[in-house]
Amino acid sequence: MPEALFSPAAARNAAPIAEVLKRVLSPIGLVLEIASGSGEHAVHFARALPMLVWQPSDPDEAALRSIVAHASAAGLANIRSPLAIDAIRQPWPVAQADAIVAINMIHIAPWDATIGLMVGAEATLAEGGVLYLYGPFREKGAHTTSSNAAFDDSLRARNASWGIRDTEAVVAAAKAYDLHLAERITMPANNLSLIFRRGRRGSAVDREVTL
Repeated sequence: MPEALFSPAAARNAAPIAEVLKRVLSPIGLVLEIASGSGEHAVHFARALPMLVWQPSDPDEAALRSIVAHASAAGLANIRSPLAIDAIRQPWPVAQADAIVAINMIHIAPWDATIGLMVGAEATLAEGGVLYLYGPFREKGAHTTSSNAAFDDSLRARNASWGIRDTEAVVAAAKAYDLHLAERITMPANNLSLIFRRGRRGSAVDREVTL
C-alpha cells in the first residue's frame, strides 16, 4: 500500500477552499488539479463536489503515491488516478478540462512554473473555464502581513527562485494567455483566492474586481 502523506495546511484550508469552489465551478465536469501534493485536497473536494470528476496531478513521485493512498482509502468514484504533470513542461497529458485548480503552488516553485501554469490553462480550458489559485500574495509591491513577509524570507532561503508573488504580476501573466481575473477573495490565514476565466474580456464581474 502506498504511503499517505499528511499536510497540516491542507487540513486547515480544505473546507474554506471547498466553499469557494462550490460557488465558482460548474456543477459538473472535469477539474484538473496541478500540484496536488499529498492528495488530501483531492479527496476533500471530490467528496464535497460529487458531480465533478477530480483529476489530481503532481511531478513528485512521493506525492503521486500519497494521492493514490488517500484516494484508495476514500473509495470515491469521481477521483481519477493521478498524473505526473510538471506545469513547466508542455503539452500536459490532459486535452481539455472545465476548470484548473492550483493551491499553494506558485510560491513554492520558480516563476517559470507560474508561466507554465498559464500556458497550460490556455491550452486546456474552454471559453469561460476557471483557473483557481490559492495562497499568499504580495499586493501593490508589499506583503499584506508580517507573517507573510517572514514566510517569504524562509521560502527564498530554501530556494532563491521561490517566493510569494505579486498579485499584479500574476494577473498580468494570466492576461497574456487569455485568462482574466474575475474575483479576488480574502481567505483565512492571510491567503487569497484568485479566480480567472478564460476569455470573456470586459464582463461586469471583471470590472468589479479591486486589487
